Amino acid sequence: MHSKEQISHDEYQKTADWLLSQTKHRPQVAIICGSGLGMLADTLKCQDSFNYSDIPGFPQSTVQGHAGRLVFGELKGKTCVCMQGRFHMYEGHSLCKTTFPVRVFKLLGVQTLIVTNAAGSLADSLQPGDIMIIKDHINFPGLAGLNPLCGPNNDKFGPRFPAMSGCYDKGLRCIAMEIAKELGVASLIQDGVYAMVGGPNFESIAEARLLHRLGVDAVGMSTAPEVVVATHCGLRVFGLSLITNKVVKSYEDCDSVNHEGVLEVGRLRSNTVQQLVTELISRMDINNNTNNAV
Repeated sequence: MHSKEQISHDEYQKTADWLLSQTKHRPQVAIICGSGLGMLADTLKCQDSFNYSDIPGFPQSTVQGHAGRLVFGELKGKTCVCMQGRFHMYEGHSLCKTTFPVRVFKLLGVQTLIVTNAAGSLADSLQPGDIMIIKDHINFPGLAGLNPLCGPNNDKFGPRFPAMSGCYDKGLRCIAMEIAKELGVASLIQDGVYAMVGGPNFESIAEARLLHRLGVDAVGMSTAPEVVVATHCGLRVFGLSLITNKVVKSYEDCDSVNHEGVLEVGRLRSNTVQQLVTELISRMDINNNTNNAV
């Protein structure tokens, strides 16, 4: 199901053209908000917002904590577009649909993609409420052949075999660390490796132990496909995970995780995430020529 569905360049262009006809904003930065982090869109000035159900070609988000709106606006002198809610493979979407907005963003002229997610901690040093800046990922569905780039390559977007080494921009990661120090929240922030699993169940203890041994610091059910597609079409990427729970790695541990708890941590730490992302966007070096459509 995930590798066979194909979306033509014309379909992406149709969605991009519709959006460009509905708003005067020409975004340079796109933000994808994870569970409980949709408040980032609320900070945009001079907003134009669209329900996903009204946008040609857009899938629908069905997960609690994902509002299902695309919001355009200004933030710290930069024009942005923000997804309040993303799409997941476990909802039944093909990976072409899951990553559909990323290529639309490219056609809108976006140069930088910021991805956020809620994730469980496998690293002993990461506690609920901490923020992990993603330095690399392990895309488990992709390793098993569930990759959004499967099928004929769309040369208008990028090469057949894109490199994923360095897909999370080192310069932006360094700036974010400096900002954390200035905001006085450096103790809450470290970088690490994110792993995507298919979901929608949380991990078994044996699975958690395996991931930990593989060097995974935080695990979630999204993000990697979006980053793969963004890297394929030449976007600069910055990612962060809000740590919402400790993944259970011991059979003696009676704790368990639920989605309501994930959303609650998102609410508690939303202001810190908002400050970090807002300040990062303000310091981005954006090329004045935003007409990057392909």
